[in-house]
Amino acid sequence: MAPPTFAGFSGDRLSLAISTVATTGFLLFGYDQGVMSGIIGASAFHRYFPETKGSTMQGLVTAIYEIGCLMGAMFILAYGDLIGRRRSMILGGIIMILGVIIQVTCVKGHAQLAQLIVGRVVTGVGNGINTSTIPTYQAECSKTSNRGLLICIEGGVIAFGTMIAYWIDYGASYGNDDLTWRFPIAFQIVFGLILCVSMVWLPESPRWLLTHERYEEAEKVIAAIRGYEIDGPETKMERDVILDSIRASGFTGQKSTPVKALFTNGKTQHFRRMLLGSGAQFMQQVGGCNAVIYYFPILFKESITPGQDNLALLLGGVNMIVYAIFATASWFLIERVGRRKLLLWGTAGQMLSMILVFACLIPGTKTAAKGAAVGLFTYIASFGATWLPLPWLYPAEINPIKTRGKANAVSTCTNWLFNFLIVMVVPIMITNISWGTYLFFAVANACFFPILYFFYPETANRSLEEIDIIFAKGFVENMSYVKAAKEMPFLSHEEVEQEALRYGLLESISRGAMNEKSPVDDGGEVPATDSSSEKGRSERSE
Repeated sequence: MAPPTFAGFSGDRLSLAISTVATTGFLLFGYDQGVMSGIIGASAFHRYFPETKGSTMQGLVTAIYEIGCLMGAMFILAYGDLIGRRRSMILGGIIMILGVIIQVTCVKGHAQLAQLIVGRVVTGVGNGINTSTIPTYQAECSKTSNRGLLICIEGGVIAFGTMIAYWIDYGASYGNDDLTWRFPIAFQIVFGLILCVSMVWLPESPRWLLTHERYEEAEKVIAAIRGYEIDGPETKMERDVILDSIRASGFTGQKSTPVKALFTNGKTQHFRRMLLGSGAQFMQQVGGCNAVIYYFPILFKESITPGQDNLALLLGGVNMIVYAIFATASWFLIERVGRRKLLLWGTAGQMLSMILVFACLIPGTKTAAKGAAVGLFTYIASFGATWLPLPWLYPAEINPIKTRGKANAVSTCTNWLFNFLIVMVVPIMITNISWGTYLFFAVANACFFPILYFFYPETANRSLEEIDIIFAKGFVENMSYVKAAKEMPFLSHEEVEQEALRYGLLESISRGAMNEKSPVDDGGEVPATDSSSEKGRSERSE
């Protein structure tokens, strides 16, 4: 019997389709993140929106988008578990398209700045929904062997989206006033349509379906994604391992995980794991990435190439090429090197780059400022290879199935809250303390080292269910979770169940009970006994 299909695909081809659409969502994110950088300082934009000439208003117009993103992430925190991953992504794409239409239809003399700001907020709401959902969806549909790679590709294409935005801004700067700012903003609709339309035919996350007791649909999705027969033993095996994880996490069948579950500890360590994911997003923003991404042309125009607007845009575009090239490095390193080492190496690169920037800006000469340009290039290279994708990957895999959707939304809220703060204050900091801005970011990066070293366990090449065991082991044996991850060997599906029983995650499930029936074979009820210790679970897939 052939495996079931979605959009005519199954197996690796369906997995590729899922990853391509998920990646398009983050390409849109990167594009929207970078598009205002080349517009906000343009003379044509200032003629249409004269209020944006001051640094404070430039910061507000750019940063207000992050408030919308925060609202979108909060929406997923409240309702994401109810509406599901797939419908959330469709909704997010539609809202982003609506926001773009609001922006590009501004008419001069009719409260055009207010309309632009409203449009950016609406676009941000859609992006907040997408960025809160897509990494979770990708993690829940991926195999252990390529989960890190696929989510890193998602994070990495943020750089490609930003690079596309910079070069479209640069090309549009040679057009008339309307083309200079309307076309770059309107171009986002292309990515939004790909996301919305494609997701209509792609499947829901099998883990989300199982938490909502939609067993037949979940089995169909598992079989389609993996290329199994729908009634085959591999399909039942993977379904049972996920059900074990659902039971172990304390999920009791409610349609949405209560927010209070995020603040529990014990063997599941929900609160700690939420903090780890949110902490990664916090450090990404406070490390200074958006001081470079959003304001690179402005920094060059004011400090390094004064009066040469097009040259500043051109150098910004070159910087984004460097950004995109180094973003691909994480794709080859993420599973081989691991999350911890990449984060530590990236932090060192960012800190040293910021030291170079502020040291070269202190003299205040044009020659010394060229050294600062080198520092900005090395910063974006370090960031692109490490801190760009990892804070999107880590929350999606570190949190257990019960709280994954909500905890990932919290981490995304953290990203957008501090994104707004940094984007809002950086123009003011540059105006008032100049090189002190980069000194601040250098010190911030130095503070990240001990946090990463002592608190962030390695998760590379681990199944989502193995990560649950790491935290149970650390809690029960009263050891550092970093040490627990280092000491624990890689586990097969059968060994995951054995360790879950050992650490009390599956205390209510009888190990000896075997039930080869599907959960829907008995009127749709989940059996009280465990059926996940079948032989032959050496193949590792998510």
